[in-house]
Amino acid sequence: MKLRIAGITDDSVVDGDGYRFTIFTQGCHHHCSGCHNPQTWTMEGGHDADTDELLKDILKNPLLAGATFSGGEPFLQAKPLSILARKLHEQKKNVWCYSGWTYEELSSNPDTDIQDLLAEIDVLVDGPFIADQKDLTLHFRGSRNQRVIDMKKTRDTGHVVLKYTD
Repeated sequence: MKLRIAGITDDSVVDGDGYRFTIFTQGCHHHCSGCHNPQTWTMEGGHDADTDELLKDILKNPLLAGATFSGGEPFLQAKPLSILARKLHEQKKNVWCYSGWTYEELSSNPDTDIQDLLAEIDVLVDGPFIADQKDLTLHFRGSRNQRVIDMKKTRDTGHVVLKYTD
């Protein structure tokens, strides 16, 4: 399935726990002031990638813990990412996802593709980047309003469970 991406990083240690393959999706409506990827905002930028080819690239490196979907806004392309995430789980890889929307906004969205992606994510970093709350000491997030959510525990308990509380 086709996915519009701005690019990839095949050896990241800053986009989640462990050694990761990060996919930067193309397209975002949030336009956060101070965004470190403003080139990803327009849907016309970037290039098309095939999710099966991305999966092959990820699986070439046995050291990878998993993949991270970043952006842009990954939930604008929820269908191809949910399929890729499911295939990653079949290969025992975990999936992190960054979103400018909050968990509450995503979980209340009736779009089945968004719900399918949300169900496949192991860790969600949610909320817009807010420059006034920027804090470089935080684990895997840029501003204090953002949360690193353990999605399995959140699904099991029915309420948001944070992976990091710093």
